[in-house]
Amino acid sequence: MLRVRVGGPYVVKRVQLVIRGHHFPGRSFTGGDADRTNVHVGVQERREPVDLVGGDVEEATWKVEVRVVRGDDGTCDFKGASVQGKKGDRFLYLTWGDVGTHGSFAMFRRAKLMVADIAPALLADVAQTDGVLVASLPLTDERGCPRCARVKPPVISWRAG
Repeated sequence: MLRVRVGGPYVVKRVQLVIRGHHFPGRSFTGGDADRTNVHVGVQERREPVDLVGGDVEEATWKVEVRVVRGDDGTCDFKGASVQGKKGDRFLYLTWGDVGTHGSFAMFRRAKLMVADIAPALLADVAQTDGVLVASLPLTDERGCPRCARVKPPVISWRAG
């Protein structure tokens, strides 16, 4: 679809972002000041985690719809409920938390999947076709803990799907 704004036209494309996690750390985790016995992870949408899965699964897939906006200068920017950060520094969170007996979620870590690390040519190709962008990453870090902080290549790989 084409939209017009002051300063010229820009194009908005819908892209499905598929996040494939593997090598999970387990359902329990001791770190910081607490023992956690019901660890789950999900995509953060605005301020809340969605599509939670247990930390002991073999693999999980999350599907997020994003809008890719191509500006007058040719750069692409992500928008959507799961997209965080400022223009030029966008990311998505995978949020780790301990799920309580009544469904409460006590977040203790987040992994930041950096959109800025996607090769511009790959992003342009996917955005041109309203395509699918796939991120794949292990969810256990080098110390055996739930992966957190900025996740950058080669730990995460991005490809057209």
